[in-house]
Amino acid sequence: MDAATGEDERDGQSKVQEKMGNPALMLSREDVGLLGITATGNFLDAYDYFIINPVSTMLQYELFAGNTLPPKLEGYLKSGALIGSVLGQLLFGYLGDAFGRKAICWYTFVHATNIPTELWPRIDGKELLTVIIGTILCLSTPTSVLSPSDSLIYLASFRIIVGIGIGGDYPMSSSITTDRTEPWKRGTVLSYIVAMQGWGSLVGSLVAIIVLAAYKHVINDNGEVNKLDAVWRITIGLSLIPAFATIYQRLTLPEPPLHSAARRKYVDIPLSGTNTARELQGEPDDKMEAEDVSIPVEDTPRKAHIREFLEYLSEWKHAKHLIGTCLSWFLTNIAFFGVNLNQNFVLEQIGFQGSTGTPWQKLFRVATGSLIITVLGFLPGYYLTVFTIHRLGRKWIQVQGALMTALFMAILAAKFHSLDKAGFIVCFTLLQFFFNFGANMTIYIIPAELFPSRYRAFAHGISAASGRCGAILSSLVFNQLSKSVGTPVILWIFFAVSLLTVVVTLVFLPETNGRDADVIFEKELQEKYARARSSRAA
Repeated sequence: MDAATGEDERDGQSKVQEKMGNPALMLSREDVGLLGITATGNFLDAYDYFIINPVSTMLQYELFAGNTLPPKLEGYLKSGALIGSVLGQLLFGYLGDAFGRKAICWYTFVHATNIPTELWPRIDGKELLTVIIGTILCLSTPTSVLSPSDSLIYLASFRIIVGIGIGGDYPMSSSITTDRTEPWKRGTVLSYIVAMQGWGSLVGSLVAIIVLAAYKHVINDNGEVNKLDAVWRITIGLSLIPAFATIYQRLTLPEPPLHSAARRKYVDIPLSGTNTARELQGEPDDKMEAEDVSIPVEDTPRKAHIREFLEYLSEWKHAKHLIGTCLSWFLTNIAFFGVNLNQNFVLEQIGFQGSTGTPWQKLFRVATGSLIITVLGFLPGYYLTVFTIHRLGRKWIQVQGALMTALFMAILAAKFHSLDKAGFIVCFTLLQFFFNFGANMTIYIIPAELFPSRYRAFAHGISAASGRCGAILSSLVFNQLSKSVGTPVILWIFFAVSLLTVVVTLVFLPETNGRDADVIFEKELQEKYARARSSRAA
């Protein structure tokens, strides 16, 4: 890479630690504690997103006598949390940079009342609190009072609130982890966080099976299908346990020192017109006139407003990176959520679609099929990425993963009606494996490492929100489009999307393995300031 751009620069301390033989997989007690706090959001992410598949089937039998859900309402129900996550990713991403990881959006009120800064409530932790409130509201759905359609609308609307909290956790957990972790093991820690999505999906499937088994007698033997009302509420409500278990730690986690320094480090130095550069805070150069330097007199750190973020993006090398992270996340989520939020076609092919038997038997078979899909593909792919992320690099894993998912999408599309059950399971398992030993992991990691702390949370939030837009598009269009053109055509579309992900990655994204974005950003600002001083002196 070009040394001027700093694409492959490493922090000196990181190099020393690597030479001392500290492997990236050797996590300290502090790393493990940080993982326990920050990974909860990704666990709830997968649990809440994918638990809606069995829950929607339960609602189908409870509210619609086993008939299919109205297509539009089904799409709204499945995409409600995704819609909310877009809002949460943008909102918490901006607030996390603008006011610090532990501040709140009520900054003006706090400032006006002169409340000491150490007593400010935190932004970090508010996303989990939002998940808790949204989940409780979902559990309050009055199915006995509302009509079946209104019940779905009620539940889906409050799942938007759950989604806001889940989405807000993405920029917060990624920025907190990156701010607190050395570059030489940062990718491993971030990978562990994303891998919790596999456990969230697995636990969600297990919970559905266990709760259904507990209600087998009353639902299957006694025919009390209305008891499914309790089953889906318990299934959703159990997600409150990990949320409550970590909310205190999230609310009391101190502000990361790196971000505190980044927010205090730079002051405005007017150059010409409306352009500005940044200088390391300290004593101004003796040769500079007093009016050339503007140093804030208050002790409170300056906020990273949108104007500053847009100035940062005004340079193509920075805008190019954000375009790359947004597009790669958008494209990956089209394929990933298109397949995993609509698993019926998969379950049908492997004989777990629940088309025969009593309602309980059908539901149990669907839940079992979802568990099989998770175990076969999700977890192995996640953890191979964890173990190889520093050896292979983020960009290589993302490219090969997208190429392999394209390959297995093409096989499934071409042989959709001719593959036997064993062949279909093998192809779909490998598809899931390379989703997670591939782009579904690295789209989270790369933006966390690519942008400096001053803009990290907002850039990550924008990238994640772009991805969720792809997921929303896929979840709303998949069912209706597959009915009109057939599932194989949809799989060919996902094949093309996967290949496009490869192109975007190669053209727009650098390798971030060992990259210290804050060191690079600081050097860029020093060079910019030096050029500005030279032009003024001339």
